Amino acid sequence: MSAVPNIHLVDGSRNGHPTAEQKDVDLAAATRAAADLLAALGADLHSDHLRETPRRVAEAYAELLSPAQFNATTFPNDEGYDELVVVRGIPFQSLCAHHLLPFHGQAHVAYLPGARIVGLSKIGRVVDLFAHELQVQERLTTQVADWLVRALDPRGVGVIVEADHLCMSLRGVQKPGSLTVTSALRGAVKDDPRTRQEFLELVGRDGRR
Repeated sequence: MSAVPNIHLVDGSRNGHPTAEQKDVDLAAATRAAADLLAALGADLHSDHLRETPRRVAEAYAELLSPAQFNATTFPNDEGYDELVVVRGIPFQSLCAHHLLPFHGQAHVAYLPGARIVGLSKIGRVVDLFAHELQVQERLTTQVADWLVRALDPRGVGVIVEADHLCMSLRGVQKPGSLTVTSALRGAVKDDPRTRQEFLELVGRDGRR
């Protein structure tokens, strides 16, 4: 299981502009590897349609595996807000670590604030951050939850991810339309039944929709 990336936190009450770290991608090596793979699969790389395909494949995977830089800005919870903050239906796409095929869906993310809150757009960016790597859905779900715990020290966190995996719908068992749902609950969202039920109701996962 990969380590949580060292994303810089910016205190909104102070100046500072650190950004997320970027991965180094060797495009030349990736292009050669893509060409070798296509040749091994019997493709004619001299074809007009395939001559530039190795480069395009390398650039496409580099884009899919390179998250956008951002400042993870947090602010003091001066108003003492003590109810759930929920961002529902965050779209994402990622790459299956087992087959290098895409999976895509939605993430529902909530936290119960403590002393600090985070800019709402950053929740979507955190989902994208972890989605832009070779992933399994279970790890993606826990990484988002654990990032919020580390960044905010909130009283609780809830993350639900639902996704369609092409490695399941396009190949193998071939079950298109099936959704995989994973969850990660922390703090009061896990331990307090009323808070957990409120979270499930707010994201439409309470069994009544």
